[in-house]
Amino acid sequence: MFSGVFTALVTPFTRSGAVDEARLRDLVESQIAAGVDGLVPCGTTGESPTLSHAEHNHVVELVVKFAAKRCRVIAGTGSNCTDEAIAMTRHARDVGADASLQVAPYYNKPTQAGLYAHFVAIADAIPELPMILYNIPGRCGVDIANETIARLRRDRPRQVVGLKEATGNVDRVSQLRMLVDDEFCILSGDDALTLPMMVVGARGVISVASNVAPREMGELVGSALRGDYATAAKHHARLYPLFKDLFIETNPGPVKAALAMRGQIEEVYRLPLVPMAESNRKQLQQTLQRLGLLK
Repeated sequence: MFSGVFTALVTPFTRSGAVDEARLRDLVESQIAAGVDGLVPCGTTGESPTLSHAEHNHVVELVVKFAAKRCRVIAGTGSNCTDEAIAMTRHARDVGADASLQVAPYYNKPTQAGLYAHFVAIADAIPELPMILYNIPGRCGVDIANETIARLRRDRPRQVVGLKEATGNVDRVSQLRMLVDDEFCILSGDDALTLPMMVVGARGVISVASNVAPREMGELVGSALRGDYATAAKHHARLYPLFKDLFIETNPGPVKAALAMRGQIEEVYRLPLVPMAESNRKQLQQTLQRLGLLK
């Protein structure tokens, strides 16, 4: 159901700090023109921790509206409060999103039983909207065990349809593929691990790099989906410096800086994020220039 390149979309802000709706529309249009399979608003890359609830819902609604069914929209609606996640997911369903992205509850550090109960509560409250789990223990402080994912898939197969895997461990994909059916879609949560994860069973990526290189990421993932791993490896090798530099500082600092260098957004962050260190900025700019990604 969900395979290919899904861009973890940044949230552009105006110089006054408001959501920049005009720039957001332009970003959506450029992504669709480049052939991405989907957009993921209000994830980590979209600075969701600093969006108000009203802004969060508004950004999701805008992206759905701007996309106009030309690609899929997976709305980031996760929270460490189950009731809050349900409310945001219900809103995403109501405005026409195709799925929700549900991060593991952060800071609370629930047990596996708590994780299971959290995701089941969301699935049962909004059964019409498919759910993609998001496992990123480096940010959340808790790991969704493969056994818990498999149990959720068995018990709620129509709701729990996929996983964004961002543990940095390719072996996790092989382990999980043995526990779930072939229709369950695993997506890499790390650009640099997209190809190796796809070799062992992932079906694409929720990508930061595709904010600035959507067509190029599509070529990489498309080659891998066709089984042409030699061509995919060439794309991977070319883009690898970009993958590394986009995480030279905390995401989404570098990718917003890159988009600003390309003239696509204003370089505005919300605290506690701040502009990049000048040395890192120069390195990122040089990488973009070498790859022909600066206008």
